[in-house]
Amino acid sequence: MIVGVLNQKGGVGKTTIAVNVAAHWARAGRRALLVDADPQGSSLAWSAAREAEPLFPVIGMAKPSLHRDMPALARDYEAVVIDGAPRVNDLARSAILASDVVLIPVQPSPYDVWAAADIVQLVREAQAYKPGLKAAFVINRRIGRTAIGRDVAAILDQFALPVLPAPLGQRVVYAESAAQGLSVPETQPRGEAAREIAALAEAVAAFHAERQAA
Repeated sequence: MIVGVLNQKGGVGKTTIAVNVAAHWARAGRRALLVDADPQGSSLAWSAAREAEPLFPVIGMAKPSLHRDMPALARDYEAVVIDGAPRVNDLARSAILASDVVLIPVQPSPYDVWAAADIVQLVREAQAYKPGLKAAFVINRRIGRTAIGRDVAAILDQFALPVLPAPLGQRVVYAESAAQGLSVPETQPRGEAAREIAALAEAVAAFHAERQAA
């Protein structure tokens, strides 16, 4: 299973989702790999900040040939997560083509919803070459008891892509864990953030299983 996490808008939580979902799968016993396909190298920086033994390897592959290199890279892993590049460019296209499932993080903000149109268009173009490719939105940094937090899933209906039923809340622990090169399943394994990540990882796996059964 190869999961790409992409959005052309920066600051939506791509790396947070990629790192923590990979960590959840690794702690659950899956052979996981995290591929940093963003020239900013945020996942590589997270790995470099880590003093504990690594849960999984992190490699940098910010190159437009990623989709051609991925079969060899993924051969020895059960779950590969790609932290994709922002902006609509050849790097983003390659990461999409390399993926089985594309996750599009969106914050409950009209700016994020408007920006999603470009990445959705890239996914549609990629599906012409890779019909089995699936994509879904992930609501990130949701603040409870706000109108936009409640309604963002309905607003995203305009794109005709599913919204995974596993939103992530706005929680300080994500940043605190990242600063140590750790994931929330490690720092607060029984906390609410870890439960949200587990639910998201399970939702992604189920979504991928639907793709294989289709």
